[in-house]
Amino acid sequence: MSLTQLRQQYQNDQKLNVRIALHQRFNTNPYSWYRWAFDHYDLSFDARVLELGCGPADLWRENVDRIPAGWDITLTDFSEGMLAAAQHNLAEMERTFTFRQVDAQDLPFATGDFDIVLANHMLYHVPDRPRALAEIRRVLRPGGKFYAATNGEQHMRELWELLTPYIPNCYARSLAAAGGFMLENGATQLTDAGFVDVVWHDYPNNLAITEVEPLIAYIQSTNTLMEHAWTEAELDAVRADIAACIATEGVFVIHKSTGLFVAQRDDR
Repeated sequence: MSLTQLRQQYQNDQKLNVRIALHQRFNTNPYSWYRWAFDHYDLSFDARVLELGCGPADLWRENVDRIPAGWDITLTDFSEGMLAAAQHNLAEMERTFTFRQVDAQDLPFATGDFDIVLANHMLYHVPDRPRALAEIRRVLRPGGKFYAATNGEQHMRELWELLTPYIPNCYARSLAAAGGFMLENGATQLTDAGFVDVVWHDYPNNLAITEVEPLIAYIQSTNTLMEHAWTEAELDAVRADIAACIATEGVFVIHKSTGLFVAQRDDR
């Protein structure tokens, strides 16, 4: 996906919120992704924390009761609209956040400035990932932790196969949109970037879809990602396919493959 398409897709939080809503409604794992991810963070009292690609700040809204009082938190995104949504969503929280519009490939922070860096489902969108990883390593203190959430190659494959009659090579396009930072290759990229003790934590979860329209809304929200302008006739055909599956099976199951890399900056 080009930088222009990426900016269109994430100019604000509207399309992302549609996709988040589908996951929240139809997840089979009752334990929230954001709570699960937070379970893995180093909860030292006085950490300096940087999040890249914070989006609408759902991570912090869902963990408001767990944020150590001494954390100094900087939230960043390349999208001005996403940052505005994050600021709005956190406005009533009784703590201070710093907000910065930044490019992950050129971080405006001092070397060794942070104890923890978070990148939740965003590295696959970065055009020059080695450069971004070098920047992340640079701004971490020696021994600091990097947490990078991403998906695997089989993530939501049933959805992409459903759409293949309308978008040729849809599954291949979904992999291209993921940009190459996935469960299967992420550890190698982190190691090559100078991180050590790289560990993958799997978040077991699937989608059990029982309603047609939320999935149609999700599909429409990916029009930029899939480079496809849906016609009403196409959407009606997809509706019929989903409805037929639900009528026959009682549910349309979409398997997910997602989790979290935890890595450490070496002591150099």
